[in-house]
Amino acid sequence: MDAPSVALYNQLKAAQPFFLLAGPNVIESEEHVMKMAKHIKAITTKLGVPLVFKSSFDKANRTSSKSFRGPGLEQGLKILEKVKAAYDLPVVTDVHESCQCEAVGRVADIIQIPAFLCRQTDLLVAAAKTGKIINIKKGQFCASSVMANSTEKIRLAGNQNVMVCERGTMFGYNDLIVDPRNFEWLREANCPVVADVTHALQQPAGKKLDGGGVASGGLRELIPCIARTAVAVGVDGIFMEVHDDPLNSPCDGPTQWVTSPSLLRHFQPCVMI
Repeated sequence: MDAPSVALYNQLKAAQPFFLLAGPNVIESEEHVMKMAKHIKAITTKLGVPLVFKSSFDKANRTSSKSFRGPGLEQGLKILEKVKAAYDLPVVTDVHESCQCEAVGRVADIIQIPAFLCRQTDLLVAAAKTGKIINIKKGQFCASSVMANSTEKIRLAGNQNVMVCERGTMFGYNDLIVDPRNFEWLREANCPVVADVTHALQQPAGKKLDGGGVASGGLRELIPCIARTAVAVGVDGIFMEVHDDPLNSPCDGPTQWVTSPSLLRHFQPCVMI
């Protein structure tokens, strides 16, 4: 097992009242990511909340082939390495293919499995073999009980450092709902439970574009509500994507919370629950 990963995993499990995985949805530039990491760390330090910085090097599951995906594996990992060195922060990023896991495992402290891929055995096993912490997002199409099977795949590959993440359940074609019962039912996976309070408010393919086609919409205004609900139920961690200018973000703007005094204001009640 990877000793630093075990130490971080134990630290996150013991965090009170919760730990936070947060950052911009996708790496837009080195300058932007560094600015965001500095700002988010300042806020979480004030609150006394352990932070793992999150951003993606590639968004491989965008609605449109024309959408911005990020800088790619090599450049993205170099930027995340700089975040770790500059701000002494662990980082989490997602993988979409088994061949990415080894390289990502050399940089990331937590490897995230996207919701669409939560049952992909080869991907789960490849991620597990890095020895890093694995955060598996529950598929929008899955019952919470499925996650016990996914975590078992990680453990059978020799990695006990796994956690599961609730990110909403499909409700019709263009909406998600958050069922607070899942926060409790996910405990059946026998690992830390994380609540993704931003993607859970996504409205998949729910936004028509002026030039034709569709993109994902979202209900940003409800992020504080879902965050407080999750903390009240007793999740171990909160996952949220934040941006200094979400309206102009190239990816998932409608479900990113703004980094401003409002982030601190809305998180203070969560810490006090």
